[in-house]
Parts: sequence; structure tokens; C-alpha cells
Amino acid sequence: MHDFDPGCVEEPYATLARTFPGTETYPPEDFRTEWGPIFHRGRLDGTARVLVIGQDPAAHEAVVRRILVGTAGRRFQGFLAKLGIETSYVMVNTYLYSVYGQQAGNAHANDPDIALHRHAWLDALTANNPIEAVVSLGRLADTAFRTWRETPSGQAYGGAYEHILHPTYPDSAASSGTPRAVAMAKMLTGWNAALDALHPVVTPDTPVALAHYGEDLAPTDLGDIPEGDLPAGLPTWMRGGESWASRQGATAEEKRATIMVQIPLSQRPF
Repeated sequence: MHDFDPGCVEEPYATLARTFPGTETYPPEDFRTEWGPIFHRGRLDGTARVLVIGQDPAAHEAVVRRILVGTAGRRFQGFLAKLGIETSYVMVNTYLYSVYGQQAGNAHANDPDIALHRHAWLDALTANNPIEAVVSLGRLADTAFRTWRETPSGQAYGGAYEHILHPTYPDSAASSGTPRAVAMAKMLTGWNAALDALHPVVTPDTPVALAHYGEDLAPTDLGDIPEGDLPAGLPTWMRGGESWASRQGATAEEKRATIMVQIPLSQRPF
């Protein structure tokens, strides 16, 4: 038997999926709108207790049509496991479309038209699920939550809230000159503080003892993306630990238009 996620088939999510904003709201010079919107990952059946706000979809997400399925997704799946949360979560992004350059994401952090549709998702999720905690991944996600918090529905939310560094922070910091070990230790220190705050208030799917991260991520700190989070029929390697999608091209235009999908060597049946 293989589990799968049917997607936005029930209300209010079906209407939200049908009425998503396009290039009139997300300018193509700042977002990869040509790859389409990617709405969520996780439960839309009323059972989510943890609501996660990410940033924007990347290459892997564009292929599987669910968010947080690459490196960031596996790292954060391990964070949820430390709370005993195996299935009772739902994830949405700050932006429906992939950002074309980090500066573009920053430029639209307070865009009211983009926020309008995002607020509708947050309203629906908090109204139709017993959300006990919201976790934002990165600065843009924190801004998204705090902007929603100023709305009537946001003011009515009474659960916990934790803002943590994005799961790929050590990689982006290292590319900017910060030693990766330093950046990783900084991220995990903050994640440990968030675990301390959330562990007592989040009802686990399976109770687990509180266990902190060390100074670096261990293999056991990562989690595979559950089969039940993705559309039906996707191969196992699309939710494993090896990278299989990357943007390719000799020019910026070609790279923007091309995602190469390649089965990892260890997963090939020959």
C-alpha cells in the first residue's frame, strides 16, 4: 500500500487553489512565475497541530508540486521528529513562486497584494486545524507571520510561535564567507531554544524525550519526506537524501527555463 496526498481537493483549500494570484501580483522579473504556484505540504484534513511558514519553492519543489522537499525539507523534518510530530503538520510558503534572486524576495517582504492571498491561507489553516504552534523558517517567513498577526484572524491566534533560522542558512552563510561550522552551530543553537519552547506545548503524534542538536547535523537529525505528503505515484528517490534536481543552462535565460532531473546513481535499477 502506498500513501499519497490528494492535494487541495476540499474546501476552503480548493477555492484558494483555484483563485491564486499570477503575474499581476508576482512580477516575473522577481519571481519564476512560469513554473506555477506551489501551495503547501502536509495535512489539509483538519489534523495539523503545527503550522510551518517557509520562504519560497526551489527546483525540487517545482517538480513534485509540494514545498520543503529538498535539503531544507529533510532538515526540518528532523526538527519535527524531535517534537514527536510525524504527520500532524502543514506547511505553506511566504511566496507561492520561486524568488528570482534573494533581493527580489526582500523587495516584496511587505507587499500587501502578495500578503492578501497568503493571509487567506493562514486564516483557513488556523480556523480549520487545532494549531498549537507556528514555526517560521527565516526572516521573510517571520515577516509574513508578523504581518498576518496584525489581522483580525492573526490577533485571534493564541498558540505558540517560534522563528528559527532557515534550514539552509549554513549553506547560504558559507557562500557569503561565514565558516560553515560557525553558521551551523548558530542555527542549531537557535533550533535547540525553539525545541525547549515547543516541546512542552505541542501534542506529539508519538511522545519523545527532548533531545538537542549538537554543533553539527548528524545523519540521524535528518528525516525523509513522508510518502503521504506527495502526489500519488512519485518514486522513492524524490523524497530521499540525494539531490536529483538542479537548474541548468549556459545563459541566465536558459537556466531559468531548465530544471534537470536525474535519478541518483544509488537509486538506479541497473
